[in-house]
This record gives sequence, structure tokens and C-alpha cells, in this order.
Amino acid sequence: MSSLMVDFIISLDGYGAAEGWPGFWGMEGPEYLAWLEEDSHKEYTTLMGATTYRLMSGFAAQMPDDPGMALLAASPKVVFSSTLEAPLSWTASELNREEPVAAVREMKRDGRPLRTLGSLTLCRSLIAAGVVDRFRVVVFPVITGATGKDRIFDGYPDLALDMVEHRTFDGGLQLLEYVPRVLDGPPGAGD
Repeated sequence: MSSLMVDFIISLDGYGAAEGWPGFWGMEGPEYLAWLEEDSHKEYTTLMGATTYRLMSGFAAQMPDDPGMALLAASPKVVFSSTLEAPLSWTASELNREEPVAAVREMKRDGRPLRTLGSLTLCRSLIAAGVVDRFRVVVFPVITGATGKDRIFDGYPDLALDMVEHRTFDGGLQLLEYVPRVLDGPPGAGD
């Protein structure tokens, strides 16, 4: 059985993006970029929703010579959407109209590791259903309270996170990797 990792980059206050800020909040350094390059060579099937697909396929079309985009373009991608039409134009992309949780449970049986890319709604549903094996975030040392958008954790169930890895990049970015457990409520609330 394969594993599923939800993978985010966030500001310290939990946003996935911020108005007017560059990608990676302008803080990507050589250590982090080298780790991203190494990580991009791992074989995953990437799961995403329609919004992320439109954004990332657009980036891939604009930056065909970017090594990271080229690797992502070549890797298998499954796009969960009821609004997109097949065939999808981005290389190695498959449209899936099934209910995502059931489809991912089935996909996990094939043995190839799965990961998400963006896709907040998809990730929330997978976390809530308990099908996520790893939860990884890279926290950038910025607070984007005035300009932040795409709050990552809004609508999530309560989770306990058991840390399995951590690392600091370039003296400030924090990688945190956990095994998530969905909770019925706060610890001790049922006593």
C-alpha cells in the first residue's frame, strides 16, 4: 500500500500566499532550493484540484526550461475536477471525476507514493477522512496578516501531529513533517 503526503509552504501565520509578495515570499535560499530539487526527483503521483491545475500548468507553459517545472510536467498527475474537460493539456495529467476520498483510497493500493500540490479543499477532505499518512509544511519566517490569502488550516478537523522529521533551511525556513491523527475533539474533552 502506498502513502499519501499533504505538502504545503506557509507563512508563520498560516497563509499559503500573500498579495504582492513573490513566490516563496522572496526567501528561498540555496539550501532550500537544493532540497526542493532533490525532493522533485522522488517518484510521486501528484494530486491536485482544478484551480491548482490551472495555475501550475500555466506556470509550466511559461517556464518550460525550468528544471523543477520540467520534472513536475513529466511526473504523473491526477486532477480531481467536475469543471475541467478531458483530455487535459498538461503532459502526464489525468482527469478524475470520482469522489476524491474514495478514489485516493483506491489509488493507495497501487503502491506508488502520492502527494498533494496546493489544492486546499482537496487536502481538507483527505485529512478529514483520515487517508493522509504524512503532513509536511515548510514555514517561511514571515507574517502576512495584512496581505495574506489562502489560509491553509481553516475548515480542518482537530488534529494531533506526531513529528517524524524537522529541518532548518538557510537559517530561517523550517521544514516540519508529521504523521497526522484526526481527533474527535480536544484531548480530555470526552472525560
